[in-house]
Order: sequence, then structure tokens, then C-alpha cells
Amino acid sequence: MGRDRAKEEQDFEELTSINSTQHINETKSRVKRLIPKDTKIIAKNDSQKDLIQSIRKNEITICAGPAGTGKTFVALALALSLLRKEGNRFKTIYLVKSIKTLKDEEVGFLKGELKDKIDPAMWSFYINIEKMIIKSMLSSLLMEDIIRPFPLSYIRGSSLDDCIIIADEMQNVTFDNSRTLLTRIGSNCKLIVLGDINQIDLKNKNESSLRVLLELFDGISNIGVVRMSEEDTNIRNPLINVIEKQYNDYIETHPVNGNSNGNGNGKKQQLNG
Repeated sequence: MGRDRAKEEQDFEELTSINSTQHINETKSRVKRLIPKDTKIIAKNDSQKDLIQSIRKNEITICAGPAGTGKTFVALALALSLLRKEGNRFKTIYLVKSIKTLKDEEVGFLKGELKDKIDPAMWSFYINIEKMIIKSMLSSLLMEDIIRPFPLSYIRGSSLDDCIIIADEMQNVTFDNSRTLLTRIGSNCKLIVLGDINQIDLKNKNESSLRVLLELFDGISNIGVVRMSEEDTNIRNPLINVIEKQYNDYIETHPVNGNSNGNGNGKKQQLNG
């Protein structure tokens, strides 16, 4: 009886593996049909090069950097390229965000289906993807469930296999919720965590998990940590550096009205490295 049970389990595992491989091959064929050309990724500085190498090498990559460093664009470009390539089992890209509005910019109750509620929060992903492929291709990838928007609030209990997960705006995710996200990875999964320590929208900024994650997993095998700095912000527009400096200078001299780090002393938080 024991041998029969073991044989049943082996047959089930083999059948599951065959079905999974068939599904992946079918998905790869659909992706190649929807995206005829591979997405080329050219690093524009050493930080982007580090991010690309980390994503390729590690199962989890945690990257923090100011606005304008191109971290989200690079992660999406590499994810699309990996999704299209043969020789791996990636069949889905999950786009994950905490549905958190800007400080004091509450939108209230949103009508419609779940997709209608979460789409506005995903527009930053879509805008970046549309720089690489035409809008109709993105629409098809979304319709065929190859690219899946995934609000962080719905991720508990999920086990995500054969996929690439890109979690953006992680500075607005609390420590406990970051733990929930990182423990969702299943077999053959890449998780890319992105955020900007300077743009925390949580009411209690000390609850932000991003800075803790950078320190917690630095040096851990199969987890890459990439720190980008203000020197890398000229990728999108050199004026961003000027804008950030003016804001930071104002915050330092106006601690009551402009305090951005929630620690009461009006000093800006620096990104390590």
C-alpha cells in the first residue's frame, strides 16, 4: 500500500511537471508573438550596471535610489527580456505596489471592478513599459495575464512560482508587510524590490521598511543589495538633481514646515553608499 501511494505521488509530480513545462512553452510562444524583438538593456552608469548584474545573479534584489536613477525602467526592461528568452521558466511578471496615495492626496472610494481600482496606482509601471513596447502589446500582455498588476494588500497567502516580481515604492511599505512580500517567493522566482528613501508617504515615516531591508540583507547569499545615489539621478533629467537639492536645503532650514523624515530634527535622511 505504501509503494502504491508513493507511485501515485510520483505520477502526480511528473504530470504536474509536464503540464507546467507545456504551459511555460506556450506562454513563451505567445510572448514572442506579442514582442517580436528582444528588449535591449544598456546600462548608463555603474549603478545601473550593478542593478542589472544583481537581478541576473540573485533571486532577490533590493535597490534604493533617488528619483531619476532609472531603477524601475531597468527592472522592467530586464524582466521583459527574461520573460521572452528561452532557457528559463519565467512565464509571468507581477507588478506589485502598496496602494498608497501621496501625502494629503486622498482619492476616496473608487467605483468599479478591482482592475479599475488598482490601475491608477500601476500607471508608473505602464508608462515605463510603453517606452519599450507599444501600448497595444502591453494591453495584450495584461489581457492574457502574462503581466499581472498585484496590490500588496492582496498578496498574503500567495505562493508565486515561475515569475518575476517587481515591487516598487517600497519606501511606503511597513516592515511587517515587507516580510509578507518577501516570503511569497516560490520556485523559480525573481523578486526585485525598488524604492526611494527620500519619498516616504507613510504617516509615520519610521515605519518604512526600505532602509531596514538594505541593512538586513546586505551580504546574504542569493540576495543583492544595490544603493544608488544622487550622482546617478541625471539619467532621466539632470534638473532632478537641482530640484532635490533645493527641497533638501529648504527642509534643513525649515524643520517645522518641511520636516520629511519624521524624526523631529528636520535633518534629511541620507542614503547609505
